[in-house]
Amino acid sequence: MSNILEAQHVVKKYAGHTALNDVSIEVPQGSIFGLLGPNGAGKTSLIRIINQITAPDEGQIILAGEKLQPKHIEDIGYLPEERGLYKKMKVGEQLLYLAQLKGMNKAEALEKLKKWFIKFNIKDWWDKNVEDLSKGMQQKTQFIATIVHEPKLIILDEPFSGFDPINANLLKDEILELKERGTTIIFSTHRMESVEELCDHIALINKSQVVLHGAKKEVKNRFKDNSYTVEFTGNLTNTEGVFELLDTYPLEDGITKAHIRNINELPVNQLIGNLIQQVELKAFNENIPSFNDIFIKVVGGEANALL
Repeated sequence: MSNILEAQHVVKKYAGHTALNDVSIEVPQGSIFGLLGPNGAGKTSLIRIINQITAPDEGQIILAGEKLQPKHIEDIGYLPEERGLYKKMKVGEQLLYLAQLKGMNKAEALEKLKKWFIKFNIKDWWDKNVEDLSKGMQQKTQFIATIVHEPKLIILDEPFSGFDPINANLLKDEILELKERGTTIIFSTHRMESVEELCDHIALINKSQVVLHGAKKEVKNRFKDNSYTVEFTGNLTNTEGVFELLDTYPLEDGITKAHIRNINELPVNQLIGNLIQQVELKAFNENIPSFNDIFIKVVGGEANALL
């Protein structure tokens, strides 16, 4: 799979503070890429460089095989965490203006905007002032502004902030549909459940450096600890050096739940065979770490920034 975006050894400093220190990431074409990290880690600095709001002190950004240039602004859609709509302007007038800034002509922009207004069932918003909309309505408006010009790369910074569950699901569906059409999405968030659900690849930035990078499944496999959750009836006492019994919990109907660790990394079938010689096995599941667990393990105490 080719990469639509590469950050190559990017360094950014502000008045003696290093915001990004030799940061390199690769964003595969057509993927949803999670850009993660605690507050102040450097995520926003990298996003601003990609959007050409600022420039790197060292290193470079490659977009679709070319060094980042002013012309690429039309290839990127950016939804910032701090929304930036003009509150006194009417919704339709503002979206039309923003679409033309991204290179669309007026007729094309009107046609595309009408489709989005129908799709989001917001046809009566066109002549409303932005300041008269709820926060969620403003979020929808800015999401349309981000994607109406059909960019190759979309950057979403905390896109679900302020949305109720129904509209959050609506936005998730749109993100997945954009991916299906070949759009690449960089998704920056503190909501690890959204990372689990949506992202294909991730990069974790901490203290200005990339500390974790890769495909979601591969990253999770790196943090597995050979532990399993089992449920059974009977007495599990003879581990014979095959596994370590970490803890047990009584459930209903005489069932016990336990966590075990495969200390000798035996094949799973052999581990199960050892268990069923002793107990009647009801459930057997490998413990796969969540991204919240991985975040806390990698970042440590700074993960409190998530909470």
